[in-house]
Amino acid sequence: MGLPLPPSVLLLGALWSACPGQAAVVPDFNHVERCKEALYMGTPPRGYFTAKLKKICQRYADRPRYATLYDPRGHIPVYSAYTFKKSDGEKHVDFPWMFEPQLGSEKGGSNMEPFPQTHMHMNFEDTQAVLEDYSDVVQYERGHLNPDEHQADPLDKAATYTLTNVVPQIREFNTGPWSDHEDQVRKRLNNYCRGAAYVVTGTTTSGNTIRRDNVDRVAIPEYMWTAYCCVDFDRNAPYDVRYKLPAFGAYALNSHVNSHVVEVPVKNLEKFLRSRMEVDTNFQIFYNDCVPDF
Repeated sequence: MGLPLPPSVLLLGALWSACPGQAAVVPDFNHVERCKEALYMGTPPRGYFTAKLKKICQRYADRPRYATLYDPRGHIPVYSAYTFKKSDGEKHVDFPWMFEPQLGSEKGGSNMEPFPQTHMHMNFEDTQAVLEDYSDVVQYERGHLNPDEHQADPLDKAATYTLTNVVPQIREFNTGPWSDHEDQVRKRLNNYCRGAAYVVTGTTTSGNTIRRDNVDRVAIPEYMWTAYCCVDFDRNAPYDVRYKLPAFGAYALNSHVNSHVVEVPVKNLEKFLRSRMEVDTNFQIFYNDCVPDF
């Protein structure tokens, strides 16, 4: 017999029933209803060759939550961009995993939907990862780009549990170095960011994939990377934090070994990524390098 659900889980279940999630494939992120507010100065990272990529405004409970650039061929997000919310770092694992109907059909609803108990229609499997892709892989687990630990509101947390926001991460890397860095960033922004904090987390790939039924299904990231931007911060922060504001970045190898997280200035991160991603020479993560106009 299973243990009775705690009141918080029952409450979240009620919220799920009352407030179905929504997500939408959009032409751009240039409107508040298309996740513009998830981006610093309303501007997404520039320099991506986006012709074959999909822009997803991740909506939940009738509100835009964060922006995702998605690769429907590799079945993983290229990046997710979100506003950090001060939180206690508690992680919830009781939300249903969801998928994006509009990736499979232009006539698909904009609702972000929980995976059905039966098999998905092939149109959806052709354009995105499904639960079966992760069910028989031992060394990989679903690693969030926008982690629920960086959100505070239960609905913001719930919106992170879509397979369009996760990638295959080596289990020990996901629960070790990468999780530790996410927590380090959470504490840094909690304590020293006074205004809005914007985060972009993404991947690079090198051709390795999770295979199912002898078919390449999900691209496996070679590197994970992340960067934050907070222009309104505590100028009296200790030096070991102060030089990492208003913006800083990091990258790490998605591996069992040599997977320590390297923190670098955003300019250095962009230089590192240009040689590992399909981007042009103008690749830039934050508008004006997170330098305010005033």
